[in-house]
Amino acid sequence: KPEQAAILRKAGAKHVLDSTAPDFMAALIDVLTETGATLGFDAIGGGPLAGQILVAMEAAASRGAEYSRYGSTTHKQVYIYGRLDLSATTVPPGAGMAWGMGGYLLTYFLQKIGADGRRRLRDRVVAGLCTTFASHYTREITLAQMLDPETARTYNGKATGEKFLVVP
Repeated sequence: KPEQAAILRKAGAKHVLDSTAPDFMAALIDVLTETGATLGFDAIGGGPLAGQILVAMEAAASRGAEYSRYGSTTHKQVYIYGRLDLSATTVPPGAGMAWGMGGYLLTYFLQKIGADGRRRLRDRVVAGLCTTFASHYTREITLAQMLDPETARTYNGKATGEKFLVVP
């Protein structure tokens, strides 16, 4: 959305695209051609975005290549790490045959890297608590307030920059 794109540009992101823009797919293909990226992450989860990323990666990988009915031989991967959209995740034709999609959970990654890796990451987070990993909260609520139906509807909403801190 335009609001999220503005936040990312202000933070200094180099490639920022708005998936609601009419030229989104063409712009995505151009960026993927420029960067050569074949790995993507999708926080939305449901709907068309992960499939659109795969199709755009395929289009970028196929630019200038010899035609093959199966697509390029370049493997493309999208990891879903959020589920803001609970509908089915769709992959349209055009992604080729060399692609994968999977889930990404931090818990599994932390188990995989072992105790030393977890310690290094924990130290990095602690060092950046006031900068890189700083959190800003819209509102503080108690455990009792979490049970209020109106409050629950509010904190369950999916909106950029809307975080609630539960204070027991």
